[in-house]
Amino acid sequence: MKFMETINQSKPRDHYFDNAKFILIFLVVFGHLLQTFVAEYASVRVLYIFIYTFHMPAFILISGYFAKGFKKPGYLMRTMKKLILPYVFFQLIYSIFYYYLLGQSSISLTLLDPEWSLWFLLSLFFWNILLYGFAKLKPGLSISIAVTIGLLAGYFDMIDGYLSLSRTFVFFPFFLVGFFMQKEHFKWLQTRMARILGSVIMLAILIFIISSPDLNENWFLGSKPYGNFVDVKTFGLVIRGIIYFISFLSIASFLTFVPKKRLFFTKWGKNTLYVYLLHGFFIKMFREGSMSDFSYTLNTFILLLAISFGLTVILSSSVVNTFVQPIIELKINRLKAAFVRLKEKILPNEGY
Repeated sequence: MKFMETINQSKPRDHYFDNAKFILIFLVVFGHLLQTFVAEYASVRVLYIFIYTFHMPAFILISGYFAKGFKKPGYLMRTMKKLILPYVFFQLIYSIFYYYLLGQSSISLTLLDPEWSLWFLLSLFFWNILLYGFAKLKPGLSISIAVTIGLLAGYFDMIDGYLSLSRTFVFFPFFLVGFFMQKEHFKWLQTRMARILGSVIMLAILIFIISSPDLNENWFLGSKPYGNFVDVKTFGLVIRGIIYFISFLSIASFLTFVPKKRLFFTKWGKNTLYVYLLHGFFIKMFREGSMSDFSYTLNTFILLLAISFGLTVILSSSVVNTFVQPIIELKINRLKAAFVRLKEKILPNEGY
């Protein structure tokens, strides 16, 4: 699947990127659980904003890094199959889910307004298309144009969640930077000097967030025009420029701390798409159910960490992937292999 995986599956997987992807998808789940408490608890707000400075931008940057094969024959059609078809399917599933969970009077399916986290599939498809034009330019010019478009997009009220246009334009610079990055850049981020700088930058970002109590966390979502936040849109452009600066620094800092070696969670890093698409159903149930009665304490924080980690591991597991692969990847490879293994166990001596 295109989401955060290498294009050439015949090459050995890079533990560094699998580790990064698992940590990031865990933070996605954790951040969504934290969101319930952001408005009432200042400490949660600081942690929430800090996570959002880099977790999705880093995902997007790494996605861009692995999009270098976009000129290969059939790439665009494969990308459409791997992103748009699951997008349509999960739009339908969410509509049915909301009908039963929220007690809506009817099932409403809107393909042009992505449900919750599905914006990423739509934007990722558009980013791959945009490469056909932006990849022809020199990196500096290409990235500068992308940043300019992201800044100007906030001036237009019609550029919002529709077709995920706002996030497509706002987050495209991260995808483009990742596309132009080379392996040597990531190797430098793994050096001791980079890690020291990363520590200083992370501390500075945390201090900035703590000292900015009026900073709206929704700025980091990239989904709304400036008019939703400020009366003077030029001020919005300045804020988004600062957000870009913070996010790029935060991404770089995060990447300096990603382990290079194979760890116990590394194997789950290749299945982040499954977690991303499936965890939303559980988060919605938590928010509509028991989480609404929680008060935020240290025990709550530990519980949320445990739930986030457990949910990430379960949804990354081979068992879940085996049964969900036909829906997400439109393949039955794992399911067929599971049936073959089951048959061999039941009929081990079958020889005709």
